Amino acid sequence: QVQLVESGGESVQVGGSLRLSCSASGLDHDDYCVGWFRQGKAKEREGVAVMATRGGAIDYADSVKGRFTISYDNAKNTLYLQMNSLTLEDTAMYYCAADSACLRILRFMGAEYWGQGTQVTVSS
Repeated sequence: QVQLVESGGESVQVGGSLRLSCSASGLDHDDYCVGWFRQGKAKEREGVAVMATRGGAIDYADSVKGRFTISYDNAKNTLYLQMNSLTLEDTAMYYCAADSACLRILRFMGAEYWGQGTQVTVSS
């Protein structure tokens, strides 16, 4: 059974940085793709960054390109999202996701498994 547990969300000022972590268990083969999605208040969920755990495929939403970096530590089974130059528009609940159907998550269309979320609040 896949379980995803996020951490690292907190309040930060505009221009600051945060690193989110997602501890993943139950990914019993390396054909999973993983990623981060977010949902702001009164907004639809949107994909932020996705990648294949075996490496190779990585993609970012246009709004975060050049500011966010996704990575996966296979030894620790942990997904990270390094977020720099944060803006007010980055305020949202951030969700870790995993899917054995890589095409779905890599297209930001959703995922099979979800974490509970971690809140990121950016203030001026």
